[in-house]
Amino acid sequence: MEWTCSGDDIMLRLDPGEELHASLHALADTLGMNAAAITSGIGRVRNAVYGYMDDDHVYHRRTIEGGAELVALQGNLVRHEQGHPFTHLHIVLSDDDLRPAAGHLFEATVHVTAELHLRRMNAAVAMRCPLENSQFTALRLGDEVQGEGSKAVVGS
Repeated sequence: MEWTCSGDDIMLRLDPGEELHASLHALADTLGMNAAAITSGIGRVRNAVYGYMDDDHVYHRRTIEGGAELVALQGNLVRHEQGHPFTHLHIVLSDDDLRPAAGHLFEATVHVTAELHLRRMNAAVAMRCPLENSQFTALRLGDEVQGEGSKAVVGS
């Protein structure tokens, strides 16, 4: 993993074998980030697990074995109520026959490279909290966070 910063913008390159979520979590801890918008990502990944949440709040997973083009990646990074980084990512992939697949990203390992852009949100008051009777971890903002006596950090 290599990165460079320009103000609140971060250009990030991930290398073969690095997992997308784990790498973003490590970067957040290294840079002391509380929140960021992940605005773009391209490259090539392997063993991507992606899917969707149904109307009953249950995730369904699909896997692309082997390599796939990372056509687009976006999402956000916010601290979980327990303090660790939490990434919510959506992805568009293309297999070697150019068939697209898209959805919520559970995991993917960099195969060739992944090049991402993040925008650090230093003053954001945000936190992820699990919802009851759901597999979803909700995004709480502003007063929703401060009213819970959370560990959320304002600024950094």
